[in-house]
Amino acid sequence: MGETVRSLAYGEWPSPIDAATAAAHDGGPESVGFVGDEVWWTEPRPTEAGRRTLVRRHADGTEEPVLPAPWNVRTRVIEYGGRPWAGTVRGGVPLVVFVNFADQRLYRYEPDGEPRPLTPVSPVGQGLRWADPVLLPERDEVWCVLEEFTGDGPGDVRRVLAAVPLDGSAAGDRGAVRELSDGRHRFVTGPRLAPDGRRAAWLGWDHPRMPWDGTELLVADVAADGTLRDARTVAGGPEESVAQADWTPDGRLLYASDRTGWWNLYRDGEPVCPREEEFGGPLWKLGLCWFAPLDSGLIAVLHGRGAPALGILDPETCEVVDAAGPWSEFTPTLAAHGERVVAVGAGPRSGHEVVELDTRTGHARVIGARHEDAVDPAYYPEPRVRTFTGPDGREIHAQVYPPHHPGCTGPADERPPYVIWAHGGPTGRAPLVLDLEIAYFTSRGIGVAEVNYGGSTGYGREYRNRLRGQWGVVDVEDCAAVALALADEGTADRDRLAVRGGSAGGWTTAASLTTTDVYACGTISYPVLDLTGWGPGETHDFESRYLESLIGPRAEVPERYAERSPAAHADRLTAPFLMLQGLDDVICPPAQCERFLARLAGRGVPHAYLTFEGEGHGFRRAETMVRALEAELSLYAQVFGMKPPGVPTLELAT
Repeated sequence: MGETVRSLAYGEWPSPIDAATAAAHDGGPESVGFVGDEVWWTEPRPTEAGRRTLVRRHADGTEEPVLPAPWNVRTRVIEYGGRPWAGTVRGGVPLVVFVNFADQRLYRYEPDGEPRPLTPVSPVGQGLRWADPVLLPERDEVWCVLEEFTGDGPGDVRRVLAAVPLDGSAAGDRGAVRELSDGRHRFVTGPRLAPDGRRAAWLGWDHPRMPWDGTELLVADVAADGTLRDARTVAGGPEESVAQADWTPDGRLLYASDRTGWWNLYRDGEPVCPREEEFGGPLWKLGLCWFAPLDSGLIAVLHGRGAPALGILDPETCEVVDAAGPWSEFTPTLAAHGERVVAVGAGPRSGHEVVELDTRTGHARVIGARHEDAVDPAYYPEPRVRTFTGPDGREIHAQVYPPHHPGCTGPADERPPYVIWAHGGPTGRAPLVLDLEIAYFTSRGIGVAEVNYGGSTGYGREYRNRLRGQWGVVDVEDCAAVALALADEGTADRDRLAVRGGSAGGWTTAASLTTTDVYACGTISYPVLDLTGWGPGETHDFESRYLESLIGPRAEVPERYAERSPAAHADRLTAPFLMLQGLDDVICPPAQCERFLARLAGRGVPHAYLTFEGEGHGFRRAETMVRALEAELSLYAQVFGMKPPGVPTLELAT
């Protein structure tokens, strides 16, 4: 006989998933690659001040973190970073270069030795930064993106392709770094060299476009002296986004372009397997990878509508065979070596793992960062992928996670509270994977709905463009439509709806609380709140013109910047809220929150404002995540009239 299922009030179910358990499983492996026959990747360490280490998988299958604390393999290029390392084998020994977060210098590392700096420290502004490296041992150089600050402001910056000597001669001499490109583009990705080394390809774009709006694919000849000559644009443009480019083993240029409205593959300009699905995505970091050519002529691809699957594409027959396994989603990092492919996948019942696919046998297996259940998986939520109808009959994609507990159910005459999660970006989407932060709530009897509102990626350019000029409108409407639909169908309690989000999701949360009466409370994390101040000078360079597409040209519609800002409507806010902010955030600085709170002063709205030293945009330290999760649950408990066991009470000011 099984255990008796108890009826307990929603939000008060006892759960083994505490905030520390959820925090310990935040993040996952990234930037997979081959070093010879070995697979290497980066991996988070939330309990070690949130650093990322480099992990090596030996031929015998054992894993070894190769860089101890405090080494932190992470680059700050465009603030969101990018691929921070590259490796090869020289003389039978791994040779790796990586970026260290603390000083942003590029280092050379060989096992059994200490990392040695390859680049200098800049005395100007925020320094010299490097990303998306490619090792060229035959030239004794590493080619990569150089981001160089020329002054103290966030916009005083230039980006070029650069060649760094591997002998360390540039460690104290900026002049020893060779610049490969002419700086004609504000943003560039790292170079990809043709198999014969005679051509290089990279992407470039300029303000006010974001990379998912329009990029250019450039190709240049590599001269005998290692300079790039005759750089020319071969694809892309103001309304065409090329997300990635690489070379096939026989020297043909392969790239993902959305010229048809979907990111599809092209080979030397000709379409490969045109489909109404995505074979690319938004380039939030330099070096993201959605495809990898194989020696056989096949192509490893991440593809689909919504969640990307890992598959092998035959470009001659247009057949795609997906890897079999429990993974519902793969992140944009791929590497190929011979007929082996490595990727990072996750599923509704497993966190992100390093997966290897043998294309000869079709067999996929976990080879690194293997998911281990921290608690009984009976407590994991069971997501439902749904499509809702919004204003004007438009489709809204969402993932709904009902309350779930093996030993508890809610009272028959009661409906559960629900929290609407608005993802960041806003050009992004909520992944369909196990997230113990979601389980933290669902296992206590609180439902979660992640809304991939209009503007989200994975559903084609038309869906993505719904947010053009409509940020703060379409995202708010779509989240509200899902919340109200859940209430109308009896899934959720209409009087106990909350909304939460971070970054752009923090904006959507604040805009929802100030312009609708749908929610009883909300959690606003590291948000944009005042558009009149968020732009050149107050935020980082990468997103400083993002609002030109999300809101409209500032010079033409300046009043819209004020009208849309939650800060301008603080007087309309009546719902209790929690605000969370990292004090080192240069993307959405604390000033955004402070101005909002100043306008709310004296209005008697219950709220809490928690700030965190040493945290930037998005939280990485375990102790921060624990405090934030417990505070969020306490807010809901107080507003919804719940008494969850063992949760510290958040003090709300008025």
